Amino acid sequence: MIGYIVHRLMVMIPTLLIVSALVFIIIQLPPGDFFETQIAEMKARGEGVDLNQIELLRRTYGFDKPLYAQYFGWLFGMVQGDFGHSFAHNRPVTELIGERMLLTFIVSFATIVFIWVVSFAIGTYTATRQYSLGDHFATFMGYLGLATPNFLLALVLMYLANAWFDTSIGGIMDDQFRNQPWTWAKAWSVLEHLWIPVIVIGTSGTAGMIRRLRANLLDELQKQYVVTGRAKGLPPRRLLWKYPLRVSLNPFIADIGSILPDVVSGSAIVAVVLNLDITGRMLLEALAAQDMFLAGSFLMFLSVLVVIGTLLSDLALAVLDPRIRLTGGPAK
Repeated sequence: MIGYIVHRLMVMIPTLLIVSALVFIIIQLPPGDFFETQIAEMKARGEGVDLNQIELLRRTYGFDKPLYAQYFGWLFGMVQGDFGHSFAHNRPVTELIGERMLLTFIVSFATIVFIWVVSFAIGTYTATRQYSLGDHFATFMGYLGLATPNFLLALVLMYLANAWFDTSIGGIMDDQFRNQPWTWAKAWSVLEHLWIPVIVIGTSGTAGMIRRLRANLLDELQKQYVVTGRAKGLPPRRLLWKYPLRVSLNPFIADIGSILPDVVSGSAIVAVVLNLDITGRMLLEALAAQDMFLAGSFLMFLSVLVVIGTLLSDLALAVLDPRIRLTGGPAK
């Protein structure tokens, strides 16, 4: 186990290096840079442009250097904990990401819990009651959840929250708590608004997870060891929980590597619609403004989530399912 973990950690290093190079190249593909975009916008508004000041900023942040020098400067800075400067916000990237990370973590954690709890309950129910009225209804709702765009569901829930619960539309908290220190009143305001983005972001993931759990559990319930357990008189509930359900949970564990970045980045459009101050919205704004250091650092953060989440899911699968081994070779 220890050897496997060390090997995976060593593999992460070249993987993240390759990803960082790809991220840098993709961000540099659009013509121009942040400063040229700002110059064009200022000229369109009829404002004066101090080209000497722009050139000074280019030299200060190394944009006058070759691309390979810019890349290695950005890479070595990240290794030392310096993720660069956000030109659009005129602040260090670490400060921008740090102040939004808590709200992002709250929304992401609540969404993952929502996906797992709802998927586990409905997937188990539909598999054990195949072709029942509840199974057909859950299947229909699952397809509806997959087909409904997140932004449309967000608009519907915003209206219902305001009409039924008198909850202010937009934002993750009431306006008077923005940029204020955390208090019990601010935490309660966040909880009042939290259910809308959680349902919107988690709907598509929940629908897909229900289908996978149902299919896996149905397959396990038809295997010989389940038939043998029934013939020996094992109680149905004990038989379900101890064997087939445990094996059917593999999709929950295997999706750790993808669900973490998907929840964080997939909430970008929803964050714009709901006016949420989380990192997904910040990524869209950084890409639109060609804010290279902010966008690149956030994409690298998502890449780190993928490799760490994949390692955690592999380790958890080995613990959950005895058929999975972390090392090669024949089983002993």
